[in-house]
Amino acid sequence: MCESNARIENKRRKIININIVKRLIQTVLTLLFQGIILFLSAWTIKWIWAWIFILTGVLILIINMVVIPSEVIEERGRKKENVKKWDKILTTIISFPYIGIYILSGLDYRFNWSINFNISIHITGLLFFILGAMIFTWSMISNKFFSTMVRIQTERGHQVATTGPYKIIRHPGYVGFILMSLATPISLGSLYGLIMSGFVVVILIIRTALEDRTLKNELTGYLEYSKKVKYRLVPFIW
Repeated sequence: MCESNARIENKRRKIININIVKRLIQTVLTLLFQGIILFLSAWTIKWIWAWIFILTGVLILIINMVVIPSEVIEERGRKKENVKKWDKILTTIISFPYIGIYILSGLDYRFNWSINFNISIHITGLLFFILGAMIFTWSMISNKFFSTMVRIQTERGHQVATTGPYKIIRHPGYVGFILMSLATPISLGSLYGLIMSGFVVVILIIRTALEDRTLKNELTGYLEYSKKVKYRLVPFIW
């Protein structure tokens, strides 16, 4: 019996490790994909702010590998079950404007559509991108059920996250991602990229509302939590 349990536990740990590695590979490939889109759209690799942006992403990835709990990384890398149908649709839709941010920003650089940004604007964009990324990271540290898809994680004993940024707003991860989406074209020096950022923000707001409704209806304790923490995204406003 003990030997059988040991085999089961070893198999479980192996699956966990595979999911962690899978997530790390996904994240690295995402960074690589972003760089390829930027440089292909710009049709040059001599774009200093694109390189700075990519290196900033690498630095954030390294920080996340150190500070984010392995169980969160594993959840974000595993094959998802019980995913809401509407979330699959929204996740597919949002991928187009998200990629569009990089395409338009690259084309903007190539054809000089936007005015030339002052260096301080580029830096401000990068600082807000880092701020958004750190809020996103803080949310993952504070919520061990932080997933890439909306689902009730019954197999993991899903509970309401109430610490860290969740003391202030109910969906801090979305706040972080919204800041990153808006800051990306600014850090790259593109006004046109903000058009795609706007679409991303709208879809994220819709997703926030639907996720909030799902959690109220299906996650034990979330309705009570929502009465204590009244704001979804913006403290004292909404």
